Amino acid sequence: MARVKVKEKFQVTLPARMRQKAGVAVGDMLEAKLQGKKITFIPTSAVDRDIAISLREFRQGKAHGPFKSVKDFVRSLHREVCKLNKKS
Repeated sequence: MARVKVKEKFQVTLPARMRQKAGVAVGDMLEAKLQGKKITFIPTSAVDRDIAISLREFRQGKAHGPFKSVKDFVRSLHREVCKLNKKS
């Protein structure tokens, strides 16, 4: 276990050995999880985050389809656009 210091803008530097073992490079995305008073960083990608969001929305019933044809799919898209236009 390594100790790191929280800097002025709440930034921390990951020790080189930990970065290398975890395969973390400059520009990589890390998911921060809070468990009680413990913060854990998990290397991830923007795609992983988007998939997680999509799965959550699917479970909440925000998904559309399946569609019997492309024509049905396009109709559904048009209905959704109309709904969005009415809201704004």
